[in-house]
Amino acid sequence: MQKRLDFSEVIKGKYPEPVAYAVATDGDGKANPITLGWLMQTSHIPSMFAISVAPQRYSCDVIREAGCFTLVFPSSGDAKQALYFGTKSGRDTDKIGESKTRVSEAEVIDSVIFDDAAANFECVVIDEMVTGDHVIFVGKVVAAHCNTEKTDRLYIVAPGWKMGGVRAVE
Repeated sequence: MQKRLDFSEVIKGKYPEPVAYAVATDGDGKANPITLGWLMQTSHIPSMFAISVAPQRYSCDVIREAGCFTLVFPSSGDAKQALYFGTKSGRDTDKIGESKTRVSEAEVIDSVIFDDAAANFECVVIDEMVTGDHVIFVGKVVAAHCNTEKTDRLYIVAPGWKMGGVRAVE
């Protein structure tokens, strides 16, 4: 049975939701990560992802100017890092330096990959569009990296930025 309610009530039931970072390098050469909750794979051939970023965020301009980004799927133990990347602005903070996150240079694009993440996808922006109060960037994957150690991904598991790992039922 279904009951009609306001969107703001119904959307609370969308969890778990994957957490990811988009990382782009700004004009000063600083890699700037932002925590994302809204992303999706959009194509297998070619491999593509779409990410959603609010236009007032520093990262929106950085991604647009860089023309590329790394899409990072953090490990389940990275909840504090995800909250930090999502609540601090790269305009006035070196988020990677201050968080002491281990990164390596990306292989194809001008960005970084996160050494301890579950996976990293280097993406070139091929399109963008405004959707209400966010901008969707579509990135074509030009390189992919997977953690050699088995690691669970990080998810938002409940409202209020409650985060943790999610395991499939076997």
